[in-house]
Amino acid sequence: MASNPTVSIGMVGCGFYAQNHLHAWADLRPEGAVLSAVCDRDPQRAAAAGAKFGVPHFTDMASMLDQVKIDLADIATRMDTHRELAAIAAERGVAAVVQKPFARTWEECVAIVEKARAHQAWLAVHENFRFGTAMRSVRKAIDQGTIGNPTWARLSWRTGFDVYRGQPYLAEEEKLVIQDVGIHVLDLARYFLGEVERVTCETQRRNPRIRAEDTATIMMRHVSGAVSVVEATYAARRGNDAFPETLLEIEGDGGSIVVTRGEKMTVTTNGLTFEDSIGGPLLSWTSRPWHVSQEAVLHANRHMVQRLREGKPADTSGEDNLRTYALVEAAYESALSHAAVKPKVWSPEG
Repeated sequence: MASNPTVSIGMVGCGFYAQNHLHAWADLRPEGAVLSAVCDRDPQRAAAAGAKFGVPHFTDMASMLDQVKIDLADIATRMDTHRELAAIAAERGVAAVVQKPFARTWEECVAIVEKARAHQAWLAVHENFRFGTAMRSVRKAIDQGTIGNPTWARLSWRTGFDVYRGQPYLAEEEKLVIQDVGIHVLDLARYFLGEVERVTCETQRRNPRIRAEDTATIMMRHVSGAVSVVEATYAARRGNDAFPETLLEIEGDGGSIVVTRGEKMTVTTNGLTFEDSIGGPLLSWTSRPWHVSQEAVLHANRHMVQRLREGKPADTSGEDNLRTYALVEAAYESALSHAAVKPKVWSPEG
């Protein structure tokens, strides 16, 4: 395979957050990721995206894949459509990236993974928080042994930002903050501290105008012995709202890492403390405060293309993401049972 073969991208879903994917693919064109077609079930939305990015537009994914050569389908639609759309890609042998949450239930997630395996189709989940510049800087510091072995962490994503304005359907979801944004923070906990033995969770619905939980406090015991606390809420009431940043503290047996608002990192190691600004640049199509999330999309997309070219699984492959989704399921189960829950485990053998 050539060093940088062209990868033809088909964008499925052209809604609110998918605009970030579209812009990211446009930025990656010089690197050989070529947006070749867009698809959305809303004809006007599909036509607008097609015109804006100069590609054919469709209202049916199967038709798009049958009429345009697509190497990678980027599926950024509502989670209730993911199983059907991922199957369309798998049956044609087309690689697919599925937006998080992977699906509505553990069983649906497993079905998507097993369908892709049956057709030997490359599959990944667009779990982008771990691809943000700041979070990559934290992981690099851990990998370098700066704080020794991580033993405790708090990861906090707390905001009062009106998320319902851009995504009004969120107010009617049966599951909300854990499945929508908590899943990102749970994935970061795995990314930094490793796999999880048990999960304990308490949820709250602090906004009376919504259907599901808007606040979750989750504690996890990791296989390594480390303990993490994951906080996620859409109901914070505070000044200097850090939306959409993840704030964190990670302590190890040799030091600590603290990330505060504005993506500022303070590292203490060997009795010395260092401070650094670790945020990514403001891109031509990004704006504050969304740039934190937007540049993570760019890095995630780049990673997907690189791994697809190499014939290797993405860091957030479908199979890997089942481990994160298992934490979501365990958190909801714990909130109902008021007991610690062991996350589900999937294996190819069943």
